[in-house]
Amino acid sequence: MKILKTASLSIAALALATTVSTADTLDSIKSKGALSCGVSTGIAGFSATDSNGNWKGLDVDMCKAVASAVFGDASKVKYVPLTAKERFTALQSGEIDMLSRSTTWTNTRDTSLGLNFAGVNYYDGQGFLISKSIGVKSALELDGATVCIQAGTTTELNLTDYFKANKMTYKPITYDTSGQTIEGFKSGRCDVVTSDASQLYGLVLKVKDPNSVLVLPEIISKEPLGPVVRQGDDKWFNIVKWTHIALLNAEEMGVTKANVDSMANSKNPNIKRLLGTSGEAGKNLGLDAKWAYNVIKNVGNYGESFERNVGKGSPLKIDRGLNKLWNQGGLQYGAPIR
Repeated sequence: MKILKTASLSIAALALATTVSTADTLDSIKSKGALSCGVSTGIAGFSATDSNGNWKGLDVDMCKAVASAVFGDASKVKYVPLTAKERFTALQSGEIDMLSRSTTWTNTRDTSLGLNFAGVNYYDGQGFLISKSIGVKSALELDGATVCIQAGTTTELNLTDYFKANKMTYKPITYDTSGQTIEGFKSGRCDVVTSDASQLYGLVLKVKDPNSVLVLPEIISKEPLGPVVRQGDDKWFNIVKWTHIALLNAEEMGVTKANVDSMANSKNPNIKRLLGTSGEAGKNLGLDAKWAYNVIKNVGNYGESFERNVGKGSPLKIDRGLNKLWNQGGLQYGAPIR
């Protein structure tokens, strides 16, 4: 597998990179027989391989959901592991069809890089992981700290802004991958690891004694994470966007992986439109009428994916918080399929 090297490219250079024609992304994917989906090199709960080499995680489920919408088969995915530095060029160049890699939706990325974010599948925020032995209880006590950071992320700018605003200084040590940052922390090269809070909970599991570390209470940024596609192909953008929306609506309507077959006989007009027994949602997307049925049958709804990958049914045991549905006090809100 060829991995593009983009370490020397600035954001400005990325913006000027030659992008592939995206007018027929769906046709290209069908002709290849698989979806090329960019994932991380290993973020617990989001995209990582298990002991058998199988990709799993919340972001991986998004890849599987889109493959299910297109092919009716969640296995038709080619996973392309990418560092933060490599991810955007891989998408722009056409090496991948979509990016599902804990990527923050920002103005720069959504405009000058020629990308489209197809929704938010995890509302996150940047935090700090420390060793309890340094005796710090707040991020405001980190003046002069050495901080391990993953390069090519929004983390670097957020950290600079936070320390400057609070009249503190720090020494950065940058790494290419999340795994390298925690190894730097474990070896004593830094006092602190900073990243999205969701990633920090995964990194805690890699410490020999998880009780020896602490995630500080401060969240210093907004990190809306979600799947990304190239600009220029609204048809493909719509497919990825509405696949995410279908996962949310399925949870809200109580349609699960286990009951989707019986729910297909429902008289509820909203469920009928979701599962393709009425309406033209599939036709409008250029997909089979059962596109969303296949997504739910293969992956489950959003809540099921959240719980098994990062929630209470996972080793991370992250509370859903902002990622609850809108009618349960959260921000996740699926637009109507009608």
